Amino acid sequence: MTGLAFLLCAAAMCCTAAPPALPARDAAVAEQPAPTAAKPRVRFSLRSASHAEEEGCAIAVGQHKCLEDCGFNVTAKTFFIIHGWTMSGMFETWLGSLVSALQEREKDANVVVVDWLSLAHQLYTDAVNNTQIVGKSIARLLDWLQENPLFQLENVHLIGYSLGAHVAGFAGNHVHGTIGRITAIGEVVKCEHERSVHLFVDSLVNQDKQSFAFQCTDSSRFKKGICLSCRKNRCNGIGYNARKTRNKRNSKMYLKTRADMPFKVYHYQMKMHVFSYQGLGEADPTFSVTLYGTSGDSEPLSLEMLDQIGLNATNTFLVYTEKDMGELLKIKLTWEGTSQSWYDLWKELKSYWYRPAKLSQELHVRRIRVKSGETQQRFAFCVEDAQLTSITPGKELWFVKCTEEWQKRSVSNVL
Repeated sequence: MTGLAFLLCAAAMCCTAAPPALPARDAAVAEQPAPTAAKPRVRFSLRSASHAEEEGCAIAVGQHKCLEDCGFNVTAKTFFIIHGWTMSGMFETWLGSLVSALQEREKDANVVVVDWLSLAHQLYTDAVNNTQIVGKSIARLLDWLQENPLFQLENVHLIGYSLGAHVAGFAGNHVHGTIGRITAIGEVVKCEHERSVHLFVDSLVNQDKQSFAFQCTDSSRFKKGICLSCRKNRCNGIGYNARKTRNKRNSKMYLKTRADMPFKVYHYQMKMHVFSYQGLGEADPTFSVTLYGTSGDSEPLSLEMLDQIGLNATNTFLVYTEKDMGELLKIKLTWEGTSQSWYDLWKELKSYWYRPAKLSQELHVRRIRVKSGETQQRFAFCVEDAQLTSITPGKELWFVKCTEEWQKRSVSNVL
C-alpha cells in the first residue's frame, strides 16, 4: 500500500497536459525524448512504522492528495529528522534507528525525514552555505501545512544532527509562527561524532533508565565530583526527556555513560578528609572504593586523581556505577599496591638518616561523605573501628553509616 501511495504521488507531481499532435514533417523532432523535470534538491518522506528503513512516502508543498495517501495525521505530533554533512552521499545507519525509536515512543506521530543529500554531499563550506536553503524549504512546507487549521506548529519537533542543527535553526527563523521544539544533536567526544545520536535514541527507548547530566564550568571540576548539584536547574535529563528551563546563558552539562545502551550510570560524589601524622611532603596513593548496597555490590571503583592527594585536607572524587546499588550500606576503601614486607621496612629504616621526611607510607581516613547525583541524597560513613583509621599500600578500611548521634553533631558544627 505504501508503494502504491508513492506512485500516486509521483504521478500527481509529474503529470502535465499532453501537447498537440505534431505534423508528419516534424516526426524526427517528435521522436526526441522530452526533457525530464529536475529533481527537487530538498525532499520530504513520511516514514511508516512497518517500513522505517525504507524511503517512505513522498510529500511536497501543494500536494494535498499525497498528504492524504501517505496517511499524514494533521492533529498528531510531527517530527522532522534532518541529517548533516555527508561524505558518502547516502543516509547514515543512525537515521533508521532514530526513526524506529521515535515511532516506538510516539506511536501516532508523523516522522518525516528531510533529504538534502544532494546539497550536503559537497565541500563542507558549500554544505554550510546550503543549510539556509534547506531551512527555508522546511519553513515553506510548515507554512503550507498550517493552512489546515487542525495542524498546530506547537506539535512540531525538529531534530537536527550536525549541520542539520543549523538547518533546523534556519527553519525556525523563517517559518510563520513558533515551532514547538528544536533539538540540536552535535559532537560529544572527538572521533565519536555519532555517539550523541545514540544517546538521543537511548533516551527514547529506555524510559526506565533515563540519564542525567550536571552543569559544570569545565570537565576537570566534573571529574573531581564537584558538580553534582540539581539546585537552580543545574541538572537535567538528556535527549528527548530534557526539561525546558529558562537559563539566561548557555551552560555546559556533563555526565558519565556506559559503553553501550542503556547508557545510564549512577553518579556519586565522595569527600574524604585525609590525615597524615608524619608530615609527609607528598602523597600519591592509588585508591579504590567498593560500594555495598541493598540492591547489590559494585566492582572496585578507581578514584581518579587529577592532582595529588591533599594531606590534612578534604579531597573530592567522582565515582559511578553501571547498576543501581539501592541504599548504600558499606564502603570499602582500598589502597592499591603491595603491602610492605619486613625487608621493605628494614630498607626504609636504614635510609631514615638520608630521608628523614618519609619513614613509611601511612595515611588516616575517618569519614567518607557521599552524595548521590541521581537522588541528591547525602550520607556520612564512619570508619568501622574508631581505633583503626590508618591505611597503607595493599591494605583496606571499612566504613559504615555514621550513627545518628554523630550526624546531629556534624550538623550542629556546620550551623
